[in-house]
Order: sequence, then structure tokens, then C-alpha cells
Amino acid sequence: MTEQRAVIALAGQPNVGKSTVFNMLTGLNQHVGNWPGKTVERRTGELVHDGLAIHLVDLPGTYCLTAASPEETVTRDYIMRERPDVVMVVINAASLERNLYLVAELLALPAPLVLGLNMMDVAHQEGFEVDAEVLSAALGLPVIPMVASRNIGVHELIDVAVQVARDGPTVEPNRPEIEEDHREVLAAIVDLVQGRVPEPYLDSWVALKLLEGDEQVTDLIRQALEPERWQRVEEILRDHEDAIIAVAGGRYAWIRRMTRAALRRPRVGRVTLTYHLDNIATHPFWGLVVLAAVLALVFGLTYSVGGPLQEWLDRGVIGPLADLAEGWLAGGPRWLAGLVTEGVIGGVGTVLTFLPILALFFVAMGILEDTGYMARAAYVMDRFMHAIGLHGKSFLPLFLGFGCNVPAIMGARVVESQRGRMLTIMLAPLVPCAARLGIVAVLTPVFFPARPALMAWLLTALPLVVLAIGGLLAHRVIFRGEQAAFIMELPLYHVPNWRTIGISVWERMRAFLEKAATVIMAASVFVWLLASVPTGDIETSVLAGIGRWLEPIGALMGLGWRALVALLASFVAKENSIAVLGVLYGSGPGGSLTEVLSRAISPAAGLAFLVVQMLFIPCVSTVAAIRQETGSWKWTLLNLMLLAVISLVGGVAAYQLGVHIFP
Repeated sequence: MTEQRAVIALAGQPNVGKSTVFNMLTGLNQHVGNWPGKTVERRTGELVHDGLAIHLVDLPGTYCLTAASPEETVTRDYIMRERPDVVMVVINAASLERNLYLVAELLALPAPLVLGLNMMDVAHQEGFEVDAEVLSAALGLPVIPMVASRNIGVHELIDVAVQVARDGPTVEPNRPEIEEDHREVLAAIVDLVQGRVPEPYLDSWVALKLLEGDEQVTDLIRQALEPERWQRVEEILRDHEDAIIAVAGGRYAWIRRMTRAALRRPRVGRVTLTYHLDNIATHPFWGLVVLAAVLALVFGLTYSVGGPLQEWLDRGVIGPLADLAEGWLAGGPRWLAGLVTEGVIGGVGTVLTFLPILALFFVAMGILEDTGYMARAAYVMDRFMHAIGLHGKSFLPLFLGFGCNVPAIMGARVVESQRGRMLTIMLAPLVPCAARLGIVAVLTPVFFPARPALMAWLLTALPLVVLAIGGLLAHRVIFRGEQAAFIMELPLYHVPNWRTIGISVWERMRAFLEKAATVIMAASVFVWLLASVPTGDIETSVLAGIGRWLEPIGALMGLGWRALVALLASFVAKENSIAVLGVLYGSGPGGSLTEVLSRAISPAAGLAFLVVQMLFIPCVSTVAAIRQETGSWKWTLLNLMLLAVISLVGGVAAYQLGVHIFP
């Protein structure tokens, strides 16, 4: 620990309330990014406690430290390489024995531990009684009982962590040992690697990982040892292939000793609240009914409340702001007024009107995640997801896509297998985001005034059907039918923490606002520029030239160059389609934009436009996210090419169908 500054890491298994503790301690004073060279989210925060400046690092949630996933590698490498002053481990009191397995592994790393025994209320509700003082005495570690969702015990946890950072541990912790019949084997490997293990790794830890068959450590030591010495290590490992059982067995025996006096389990036959709820929420049929009802409620509330707010923003804020800017700039150059009112306010302002819908959707998502229901939704959807080569976990990021495809693609990190993660990323752009749903909500009454609701539902379902078919084909052709196992914990139900939800919503909204202030603004100005040069008349602009060059393609769908340009503008941001239609068609003397569009575009062509819009290549921010998460331009360009072809085929088919259906 440097003078008056400490680095504290926060570790724990998934669904133990670690994020709640992190948010309680750091509030909005936190930063989110990626670990260097990894797609795993990195969260850090700053706080001052008892006169000590603390850099808090939220390590990825992980069940163990076997390097089977990026999260496990990041967690153990950070502790080993960075040597934080303290590691605060949050454990779930209702799943104490399973959570202590991670503690057993962390005790082998070079950092003092402080345990936060969280969800004491949930444990009591489920019939578990845990004595924190007895557990602390058994472990030789500070153990603080907590209910983080109600801010109980959080400050006591950081108090103890600061004390350990300043003074060091007061007693030596009780560490697990390998089973007795393999201790001589472990000692022999320690002797062979001693003095030859690269910094910052420990001889004892490396020997233990070699017995576990850890591939990363095995490759490291193979290169570090002389061939003769490595051959002797390899012979020992070959003769004791069952050593991994001895390592795990030693940890489980240690867990039994640690909990013998500290843990009292529920009586036999006790039926808990979680059991009652899961009888319905995870039922093969009723679970789907509940999921459908939950989704209907989420979307119903989002649009019934967010829709009027969106309209108010458009008419009460963005519109008057554009008029005000136009008045201020009336005496200046014409191009400057056009740039500000049409390029900046017209483009970015249209995007900002979607803020209420996104905020409400993210709040709903946060509640579902924090209560534990989203894990049930993933479980219920596993059978369907499995049919297209995924498993239930992929449902979580894909569901995020209804808000925005960018967090959906980034959310694919929860899928452990590389194949499953890649397939999830490739399919995520087909989920209709809030912007596309907004376009459908605006334009279906224009083109189909007799049955807008029905057409809106069909258009929303279309990309999901294509997603299912595309996933099935990709699973069979590209990934050749490889199956991904579905292993996921169903956390106990608990009351959501509103502070955690609020910070999560703020982080997502901030990311959206940053995109609006950078990428979308730049692209909107660029589109305005193309529509203005060289003469200032859109009919003779560069944009019109590009649109007319594409008219042969548009003719297959009954669309003129203006509609094609609006589709192309959606590559910048899907919301731009409406703004560009307004710029290119205008209301003019013929009345409102709705009236002009209904006369200029037939219902069949309108259907084609909306079908292409729902299936078209994603916005530039989503493309950037695909490139970032896949680390490959090859996969990114393949995704764009496939979506472009699918949208064109879908648009042509929709137009031909519409010609026969609509008068």
C-alpha cells in the first residue's frame, strides 16, 4: 500500500451481490471498459474512506479460477500480477458451501482476503442460519454479515478491508490442502519447478495448477523448464492423472470443516418461496406464458409511458430548439443555419427523442435482472435457443437488443463458448432495436391506416423469424452442428436494489448519449453536407446522385431514390430514416409529412421499405461493436454482407406480395 492510497479488489461468484457492493461504495465515480486484450468488462471506481484514497477494482464474477473462461483468467492474473492490498470476497450466505470453493482457490493467491457474507436475509428466508463469528474463527479471516441491497454491512466491510490494507492480516488463514495421498506428489513437483517459475507466479500455486491440468500454466512451465526437468514433471503428471480429484477433494473436505459449526441447513421438507415461484417460472409451458406476459408488460409500459414523453420531447423541446436556432442564425450564412438546424439538431435531436423509451426499457431490464427472473427466462428459452445452436444464456444479450443492438453484442460476453459467443453476435443485429421499433410505430399508420397494429406486430416478428432460420442455418453450415452445453445458476429471488438499477441505467444512457454526441452527430452532419453540395438544392446534390445511381435496385421494391437514401442514412443511426424522409420529402404545400409520404409511396412499396429497414445492415455503432467483440473484420464484413442480401431479398418479396394484397 502506498502512502494514504490502497488498491482493493472485489471478487465473487456471479449473482452474489458483488455489483451492488461496488455501486454502493463508488456510486457514479466509476469507469467501465475492457481488460487489456480481453472482451471481459472492466469496472473500476474511486472512493475515500477513513482518510484513505481507495482504487476499487471489480473483478469479473467467476465460480472458480481454472482459466476455462476469460473471466477466470482475468481474476487470477490480476491478483497474481497486480498484488492488490486486499481482496474483498462477496459470498452468498444462502449458497455458502458452493461460494467457499472460490475462497479456497483465492487463498492460494498472494493477497489477504476479507469476506462479505451477503444476502443474510435471503439465507434466513430459505431456512439457512450462518454464524459469521464462528465461520470467521474457522477460516482465520474477517467475515462481515451483510445485506448489501439494504446497505447493511457494506461500510463495515470496507472498514475491515482498510484496516487489513494498513496493518496486514492479524492471523494466518486456514488454507485447504490437497488430499493426503497426493501430498508427496505435490511436494515433488514443487521441488522440480522451484526457482524456475516466472514472476510473479508462486511455486506452490504453479505446482497445484499443474496437478489440476491447467493448460495455461502447463504451457508456461513447459517453456520455463529445461527439457530434462520438464520431462520428469510430465512423467509425474502422467502417473497421477487422478490428481485433480485429490485437489478438489481436499478443497471440499476443507469446506465441510469450515461450515461444520457455522452453518445450519433448513429442515428436511421445507418448501421455500423460490421453489414455489420456480414451479411456474421454469415450467416448460407455464414458464413461456409467464415470459410472454412479462415481455408484453415491459413493452406495453415502455411504449405507453415512453411514447407520449417521446412526442413531448419532439414537439416541446427539439422542435422549438430548431426554431430558436433558425431565428438566431437568420442573419448569418444560409449554410450555417442549415448545418445547425437540419444537420445537428435535426439528426441528433431526433435520436434524443428516443431517450424516454430507452430509459424505461433499461429500468425494466434492470429490475428483471436484479430480482433473478432473467436467469429463469434464459432457462425457459433454452429449448428454443438450443435448436439454433445456442443455449439459454444467449437469450439474455439477444433480449437486450430490443433496447439497442450495441449492448446486445457486448452482452454476448456472458456466453462462455467462443462458438456460441460468435453466433450470438452474428444474430444480434436481427433483433429489432428501439429505434427500428420506433420507425415502425411512426410509419405503419402512414402506409397501413386501416390496420397499423397488426402490421406493426408482423413487422416486429419478421426479423425474429429470420433470426431463428439464420441461426439454424449458421449452426448447421458454418459451425457444423456443434452443441453448446447449458450450465447456468438460477439465483434465489430477492428484492431489487434501486441504487444498483439506477447506476446501471445511467451507465447505459450515458453510453447512448456519448454515441449521439459523437458518431451520430458526425454522420448527421455528413449526410446534410451530401444533401447540400454543390448547389444547395437537394435535387442536384451529391446525395441525390448516389440515390439515383441506386434507383434500379429501388425499382425492384417500388422505391424511389429518396426512400433509398433514407435507408442508407439508417446505417449511421436507424433513427435517421425518419429525419431524412422529412428532409427529402418535406411537407411542402401539400400538407404534413404523413400526407406527402402516403401519396408518394404506395402501401406495397411502404411494406418493402419497412421490411428492408427491419432486416437492413445495423448502424455504424453496432458495426463497431461487432468488430470490437469479434476482433475480426472478416466476421464483421460477412455479417454485413449477409444482412444486406437478406434485406434486399426480403424487400423485393414484400413488394411483390404487397402488390397483390393492397389495392
